[in-house]
Amino acid sequence: MMEKEINGYKLEICANSFYSAKQAQSAGASRIELCQNLENGGTTPSFGLIKLTRETLDIAVHVLIRPRSGDFVYNEEEFEEMKEDILICKSLNCNGVVLGILLPSGDVDKVRMQELVDLARPMEVVFHRAFDRCRDPKEALEDIIELGCNRILTSGQKNSAEDGIELIRELVEQAAGRIEIMPGAGVTFSNVKTILEKTGAKSVHASAKITQKSTMTFHNPALVGMDEDIFYSDEKKVAEIIEQIKSL
Repeated sequence: MMEKEINGYKLEICANSFYSAKQAQSAGASRIELCQNLENGGTTPSFGLIKLTRETLDIAVHVLIRPRSGDFVYNEEEFEEMKEDILICKSLNCNGVVLGILLPSGDVDKVRMQELVDLARPMEVVFHRAFDRCRDPKEALEDIIELGCNRILTSGQKNSAEDGIELIRELVEQAAGRIEIMPGAGVTFSNVKTILEKTGAKSVHASAKITQKSTMTFHNPALVGMDEDIFYSDEKKVAEIIEQIKSL
């Protein structure tokens, strides 16, 4: 599956549904990271969603392998679940998986990560924003390179990639082409040029989402605090980011 470059850059869209994935492709995204439960940081999508998306899209599909929300220290049952999900992605001809396991100390769990990287081949392996919870990002970068991962998704250990620009730039320089550093978190059409220009990164990650009000007309008055609104990646927002990248 192709990963179309946009003026020498690549745009990855974090898609939380089949609809979002189609919106991203229609607007011209390079690839998607497919997940569900994005409102809680994202978890592994269902078999049906992965299958339908891979069979329909022409662009690359990378799948988030995360068994639950919360931290990135996993027990043995969760680790076994991750391995099974990776095998499902391989069987469905996905292009890559996106994952990360840490030790309680904040270091990369190199032993279990190596097992997952080896299991995932020949798919690409992306170390996700568990990186932003690492104790020492410079040390973690070298560990992840040693593991053979293809890419790191990071906000520069800040709440947004824009706030983390300085560290992301340093990571790009330290990586020196040995692994791709991809900024993500809070990336929009208004800041994507600044992030790419100041970090030296060649790809960027965004959700380009909009909130859609529920179409429900009945609301149970006995249920308080339940949010019925939903959100999707939006073709127009993806296109706006692409136009900014084209102007670099």
